[in-house]
Amino acid sequence: MKIALAQINPHVGNINENLTRIVFCIKKAQQFHADLVIFPEMTVCGYPPHDMLDYLDFVDRCQDAVGRIARICTDIAVIVGSPSHNPGREGKRLYNSAFFLYEGKIKSIHHKTLLPDYDVFDEYRYFEPNDKFNIVEYKGSRIAITICEDLWYDQSFDNGQKNTRLYKVQPMEKLIGQKPDFIVNISASPFAWTKIRDKKEIFTKTSKKYSLPLFMVNQVGANTDLIFEGGSLVVNQNGELFDRVSWFEEDFQIYDLDEVRNTPPHVTDHKQTGIMEMLFRALVLGIRDYFNKTGNSQALIGLSGGLDSAVTAVLTAEALGYENVHAVFMPSQYTASESWEDARKLADNISISYSEIDIEPLAKMYSKSLEPLFGDLSEDVTEENIQARIRGTLLMAISNKLGFLMLNTSNKSEASVGYTTLYGDMNGALSVLGDVYKTRVRELAAYINRNEEIIPERVIKKAPSAELRPDQKDTDTLPSYEVLDEILFRYIEQQKNAGRIASEGFDKELVEKVVRMVNMSEYKRYQSPPVLRVSSKAFGNGRRMPIVAKI
Repeated sequence: MKIALAQINPHVGNINENLTRIVFCIKKAQQFHADLVIFPEMTVCGYPPHDMLDYLDFVDRCQDAVGRIARICTDIAVIVGSPSHNPGREGKRLYNSAFFLYEGKIKSIHHKTLLPDYDVFDEYRYFEPNDKFNIVEYKGSRIAITICEDLWYDQSFDNGQKNTRLYKVQPMEKLIGQKPDFIVNISASPFAWTKIRDKKEIFTKTSKKYSLPLFMVNQVGANTDLIFEGGSLVVNQNGELFDRVSWFEEDFQIYDLDEVRNTPPHVTDHKQTGIMEMLFRALVLGIRDYFNKTGNSQALIGLSGGLDSAVTAVLTAEALGYENVHAVFMPSQYTASESWEDARKLADNISISYSEIDIEPLAKMYSKSLEPLFGDLSEDVTEENIQARIRGTLLMAISNKLGFLMLNTSNKSEASVGYTTLYGDMNGALSVLGDVYKTRVRELAAYINRNEEIIPERVIKKAPSAELRPDQKDTDTLPSYEVLDEILFRYIEQQKNAGRIASEGFDKELVEKVVRMVNMSEYKRYQSPPVLRVSSKAFGNGRRMPIVAKI
């Protein structure tokens, strides 16, 4: 049997566009005489559709699309993901389903059993879990069809006493008794740099446990904050990775089932990727798809001469093309001449549009206007925030007038502790680095410069500064980022409390201060733009903390 993996980039809600991509892949598979084509989870509507699923006509249109796909599957079988109606009178009204299409019709429907409701996932909100387990017989083979989380049943959680399995039901244990010949898993599993190895191990362990080949097809592309890396794979019955489909781009590969069973694995070196390259490509894809899928093409960035805006500019130029990126440098009396030079040099290095607006006259006008209210009160963070808000207002004016989409350049360290200004440097349609700690931004810059100096070396090495007052440094307010990021990672990603973090060798008072800053800044994060998720715990849908709370 020849099996095609169709790793495509669906557009959430754009059913007609998705249908066109699906049909194209099926026809391509027919040209190469494939017997079966496998598409990712929820391909018909794109993942995640969120509350679009609450609209009955939306699901009806998905169902209609599945019927149209089935009609062209006369001499080839297709497995495709889509929401489906629950015909029963109890439970949620939808299933997350895999449709097996052949001979011009829907031959069988297989529903997802394990519905994740942790982190960014909220599938129990919409779907009824499966409780019926059946395999597919096709061309002499028996196929066990699973959907994403259905193979993640060995995940564990820490209940304070021992690690406990997350799910009670094990779908493969229900299917293995029906003696399948191979496993299919259709997925829409979002990227997190910490999870790449875990994903591979899930599939290799499953294949080895049941001594069955496995074909996994993952969604690729980005939908709002979630990035999907693709990386679909084939594993042989010995639990060895046989081959890996491309990362971060659409791909179409055909495999012979007998070859998977009987020949050595042939994963090639070009498909092995380092963490920094993965992070770079993930963020580029996140930016590109955000613009493409929202119908925008021109990006606007406030360039400060600092590291975060420099990295954001490089990523955006890579995603959209240098001719579609517009940078504005907005100096004040506190801006160092080096920042001016570095901003210009970066813009020149990547050939993006560059403009300058002096904000000092506006800052003085604000001070004069507020003087009757402020009187003899000494200057403080208020005046610093005014500068940030002037810059934010200017950028939004340019965005409105010229039709550019403004990007936010704040990093995760700043967003965590609130070292950012509402309606100022928090402005933007999308936060590119909001899930990347400062120390990792520096590593990303080094990766960008691995072959030549694109980001001026001085930008990477100099002490970070907001340049909102004389001789200001970030360390005036914060600990070094090397220390801060270690504390933040333990508190946010690992969910450890202050006492436990301090016990790992950190100053107790400092840890308590950092934790307090994180908690007090929740109201700011509620008002931040969507953040491209690249870690196991990003701000946004994956971390839901109350503002009005005593922690």
